[in-house]
Amino acid sequence: MKDVSRRTILKSGAAATALSFLPRHAFAQGSETETHGISSFGEMKLGPDFKHFDYVNPAAPKGGTLVLQIRQAGGNQNFDTFNTLNIYVLRGDGAAGMGSTFDTLLVGSGDEPNTMYGLVAKSVRISDDKLTYRFILRPEARFHDGSKLTARDAAFSLMILKEKGHPVYRSILAQMTSAEAEGDNVLHVQLSPQRSRDLHLVVASMPIFSERYWQGKDFEASTLEAPLGSGPYKVSRFEQGRYIEFERVADYWAKDLPVNVGQNNFDRVRYEYYRDRTVAFEAFKSGSINYHEEFTSRIWATNYDFPALKDGRVKREELPNDSPAPIQGWYFNTRREAFKDPRIREAIGLAFDFEWTNANIMFGAYRRTTSYFENSDMKAMGLPSPEEIALLEPFRAQLPAAVFAEPYTPPVSDGSGQDRQLLRRADELLRQAGCKREGGTLKLPNGQPLTIEFIDFQNSLQPHTQPFQANLKRLGIEARSRIVDAAQYQQRMNDYDFDMTTRALVGTTTPGDDLRAVYASEAAKTPGTRNIAGIAHPAVDALVEKIGNAKTREELNIASRALDRVLRAGHYWVPMWFKASDWIAYWDEFSRPQTKPRFSSGAPGTWWYDAEKAKRIGRG
Repeated sequence: MKDVSRRTILKSGAAATALSFLPRHAFAQGSETETHGISSFGEMKLGPDFKHFDYVNPAAPKGGTLVLQIRQAGGNQNFDTFNTLNIYVLRGDGAAGMGSTFDTLLVGSGDEPNTMYGLVAKSVRISDDKLTYRFILRPEARFHDGSKLTARDAAFSLMILKEKGHPVYRSILAQMTSAEAEGDNVLHVQLSPQRSRDLHLVVASMPIFSERYWQGKDFEASTLEAPLGSGPYKVSRFEQGRYIEFERVADYWAKDLPVNVGQNNFDRVRYEYYRDRTVAFEAFKSGSINYHEEFTSRIWATNYDFPALKDGRVKREELPNDSPAPIQGWYFNTRREAFKDPRIREAIGLAFDFEWTNANIMFGAYRRTTSYFENSDMKAMGLPSPEEIALLEPFRAQLPAAVFAEPYTPPVSDGSGQDRQLLRRADELLRQAGCKREGGTLKLPNGQPLTIEFIDFQNSLQPHTQPFQANLKRLGIEARSRIVDAAQYQQRMNDYDFDMTTRALVGTTTPGDDLRAVYASEAAKTPGTRNIAGIAHPAVDALVEKIGNAKTREELNIASRALDRVLRAGHYWVPMWFKASDWIAYWDEFSRPQTKPRFSSGAPGTWWYDAEKAKRIGRG
C-alpha cells in the first residue's frame, strides 16, 4: 500500500523540496531573481535550454493502451474503489489517475530529488527575502476546452485548496498567505515569514483548476463529472468502482515542452479496480491487465509459472530502487486510552516475530524496517551526534532517556515464531505499565481487558497478522482482525476510528512540509490527515519545523536523524519490512529508454507501446 500521489505532494519524488540556493543560471532583476527552475540545495543539473530529461527517449512513439491498477494514492483516493472524480477534497473515494488531467506550475525531475522545472510557468521571480514569488505563466497554456489558462486560475486553485481542499493540502498550504493574479500571465504568491523551506515548491506542484468551471459548483462535493483540466490526459470513460480510462490529449498544449518530451506516450491509460488480489493477478495472467507491480512475496516466488511467462509473452523483472523505503507498519491509534503508554506499545511490538514471518511466509525476500527514514542517509544510527543532541536538548525533560542512546531497533528473534525470551520481556513491560493478568486475560490499569482490533480493507496481510495475534493472545491480549469494505475503511481512517491498522507511506529523499500532515500535533487532531497514529509531541513538532527549514542537506539529515530517534523511542508503530527494489511484470508489448531515472524505476511512465513486439506475441 502506498499513500501519496506522484502528481500532487511528491511529484516525481521532488515536491516537498525548496529553494535555499539559486542556480547559477538565474539572473537578477531589481530586487528579484528570475530562474527557469528551483532547487533545495545547490545547483540544478539542467540549464534553461535543456531539451528533455536524460532518462527519456525523445523519439518515443505514441500509441497503445496501458492497463494497470492504482499503485499510489493521495488525497481521498482509495485503492479498492471510487465514487468521485474530485480527488482533492476529503469527501468521497477518489478515482485513480485524475492527477494526470491537471497541469502544475512546475514539475519535478526523476534524476534530482529536490529540483523542479517550468511547465505552466516558464520562469519564477523570487524576492531577496524568499517570501514573494512571481510565477511567469506561458501565454499558450490552455484547458481542454480551448479556454486560456491564466494566473487567475492558478490563484483560484491555490486559495481554494488552502480553504476547502483535503486536510493534507490545507495543512501544507497554511503558511501561504495569498495568491493573486497580476494580469493574465503573472501569479503573485506571498508566503508567511514563518514559511518552511519547501513551501514554494509545494505551491508549484499543486494542480491548476479552471475558475470558470467551478463557478456555482460546490468544490467540496463528490462528483462523477470530470472537472475541466489542462493536463496530458482527460477522462474518457469509466464505470464507478470498476475501472476508469483516460485518453491522451492529442493537441495537448504542453506536449513539446522539455519537461514533457518522451513522456505521456500511451494513447490510453486504464485503471482496473479489483478488491481481491488473486482476481487481479488472474486478470494480469489473462492479459486484461498488461502492467503489474507485485507486492506479495509468496505470489512472486510461486505463482509466476503460467504459460504466457514460460513462453516469453510476459516478462518479469526486479528493478533496483534507490529511494528511501516506504514507511510501512502496523500503526497504533494513540488516541485510544489503551495505547497511550509507550511501554504497552513496545510490548505489543515484541510479539511480532519478523524472522519467522520472513522465512516462512515471505521467502526471505525482505529486511526488517527499523527506521522512519529507512534506506537513506537520514536514518539514525549509533549514539546521537553533538549536532543532534543540540536539537534534542531543549526537550530532554519531555523525552525518554532512550532518545539520547542508541536508536531503538526491534530485537532479532530466534525465528521460532514464539520467542519466549521476547514474550517474557513483553510481559515485564506490560506489568511495569500497570497491567495485570487475571484468569489468562490481560487487564489495563483501569481494569478493562486489553483488546486490539486490526482493521484493513484487504485480507492479503492476514497470513502475517495472524501469527502476530497468536503471540498477543499468549500475553493475554485479545487480538482480532476486521476486514471492512474500502469505503468504510477510508471513513474510519478519516475519523481515526480504529485500534491498529496497516499503512505504508512513500519515503521521500527531501522531506519537508509533507511531514506536518504525518507527524505534527495539529494534524493529529484534524480529521483525514496522514497522522493516523495521533503523534502529538512538542519535540516532534520542533524537529518537523527544523527539517522544513533546513538550509543544507547536512542540516536536513541531522534534523531527520533526531526526529527518527524520537519517533522510534515513542513506539508509535510495529515496523514491518522493506526491500530496495521493485518487482514488476508486464506483457512484452512495451519498450523503454536505456537509462532509468536515478530515484525511480521509470516504469511505466517513461515507457511506450511497441507495436512490433505486440504483434510478435499476438496482441498487435
